[in-house]
Amino acid sequence: MSQPEKLSVNQKKYLRGIAHGLNPMIIIGANGVTESLMAELDSTLSHHEILKIKIASAEREDRKTIIDHVIQETGALLVQSIGKIFVIYRQNEETQLPLPKK
Repeated sequence: MSQPEKLSVNQKKYLRGIAHGLNPMIIIGANGVTESLMAELDSTLSHHEILKIKIASAEREDRKTIIDHVIQETGALLVQSIGKIFVIYRQNEETQLPLPKK
């Protein structure tokens, strides 16, 4: 299976349901997005496929910029963004989390 370019409404709904029970695995602090944070995020995303991430300290516009940067660097898809929490998804080759068809 390959990573879809865009998530359908049903796929986002499915992934939001899974992410609802998750705690944030990565917290982006005052230092922002560093190389070591990106390396850890990429490693964690490869293992878990879906991540809930918290941005601890940033204004609304800064959060949008951080989310866009994380998505671009990791090749993940944005599932949901609410306040300081966002959820991303990147499918593995041997996926444990198959997406529903469209």
